[in-house]
Amino acid sequence: MGKGFLKGARYRQRLYHRLVVMLLTSSSLVSQLLLPTTAQAQTGAYCQFTNEAIAQKENLRIGSVKGNSDSQKSYKAIVKQHADYLQKCRERTWPNNQAVWLRLYACDLRPGVIEAIMDRIVNRGYNQVYVEAFYDGQVLLPASENQTPWPSVLRAPGTEKVDLLALAIQKGRERGLEVHAWMFSMNFGYSYAQRRDRQEVMARNGRGQTSLSFVHDSSQAFIDPYNNQAKTDFYRVVEAVAKRKPDGILFDYIRYPRGTGSNSVVTKVEDLWIYSRAAKEALYNRALNNKGRELIKRYIRKGYINDRDVVAVDELYPEEGAPQWQGRTPMPEETTASLKWQLWQLSVAHAAQGVLDFLALANLAAEREGVKAGAVFFPGGNKTVGRGGYDSRLQPWDHFPTSLEWHPMSYGVCGRTSCIENLVERVVSRAPNGAEVIPALAGTWGRSVRNRPPLEVQMQALQRKTPQVNSVSHFAYSWQDPEFDKVRKFCNF
Repeated sequence: MGKGFLKGARYRQRLYHRLVVMLLTSSSLVSQLLLPTTAQAQTGAYCQFTNEAIAQKENLRIGSVKGNSDSQKSYKAIVKQHADYLQKCRERTWPNNQAVWLRLYACDLRPGVIEAIMDRIVNRGYNQVYVEAFYDGQVLLPASENQTPWPSVLRAPGTEKVDLLALAIQKGRERGLEVHAWMFSMNFGYSYAQRRDRQEVMARNGRGQTSLSFVHDSSQAFIDPYNNQAKTDFYRVVEAVAKRKPDGILFDYIRYPRGTGSNSVVTKVEDLWIYSRAAKEALYNRALNNKGRELIKRYIRKGYINDRDVVAVDELYPEEGAPQWQGRTPMPEETTASLKWQLWQLSVAHAAQGVLDFLALANLAAEREGVKAGAVFFPGGNKTVGRGGYDSRLQPWDHFPTSLEWHPMSYGVCGRTSCIENLVERVVSRAPNGAEVIPALAGTWGRSVRNRPPLEVQMQALQRKTPQVNSVSHFAYSWQDPEFDKVRKFCNF
């Protein structure tokens, strides 16, 4: 080759360098030039990222954790790029909102781990994450600021001031994720149930049982929603979580415990969880005269009333007319059997009203901090069973306020999608105008698990059956990424 060609090559090289310098001064292109051109992020079905884009981001994250300044800059840029891709993809993809349920561990405090979790959630196309903030009798608050009756999740020396919930919210939002706090509600956990100063708070049935002996599961310690101490304790923990300003709060366990076999149905008054002192007193106060109060007391004490009770009450208060209580309209001719039936209906309604009142209080704590709330429930939790029986959870979700998001746990298990579709359709058909229904599905992508079809199969069926639903959540992240979840849980990094 001649000298003229070499001179031309040097000229072209200088021109190229000047062009690069000029482009680097353009802030709109800096982030693109920091990244290798072969690693442009692409999203596929359900907005999931390609293996190439995932690998590039993970390599940059690892380099960033090791302190490489170039990797740190490039990692920050690709995180922002993926957030933009995800937002645009979800805007044009059904459902517009796709969430996953997540539990955090103490090991997630290790450098780069919380970032890795949020990256993996984005990689799977999720734009929302529901982080457990209160569960199993512990709360995701810094120990130094924890004024609740529950221990903090982080209890190791040196972590007293670490706010893992606030950190999760920050790291999630940096990646374009909405971060919601997921909280157990009427289930206060085993540690709470062991406190000597909280024994009156526990819900009890007519056999003197608490949920710990009824369900035989130490993680289920249900409280009496009428108890003022329970209401005060829960209000404070919701308030503390809401101060972290999550994008929403989801109230789970808005119900009573469910037993197995025949214990899954309540058919008599002693089956109801209304025998602790506060619940009983609130029930007695629903009476509108002395006759009504005395009949309610006898019914609760014995589990029934008979003709002798009716006569005795008449003799005790001869100056009063018919027995009266809230919601009752006396009929001209009544029998002891009809009074007994009405007392049964009053007792069931009283138990259900406790659930509604407790949810309203929880929602108030969130509202006062400007945080939107949602209620998690089982579609079958409000069912009647047989003649006069009810699902023991007594979860009156069809009376939940429409100002809340409705999150039906649509965990049907039948090897097909039909039972899952039916659960969602049951809620959608009963939801009043204005209620936003966000079904929770259980499963994993790409394969069946525990007799449930793959998530994509469930999603396709749901879109066909209830296309008006435009937000869905998946339980749980640990199902999606079991090996990484195990590593995180036991610090096997």
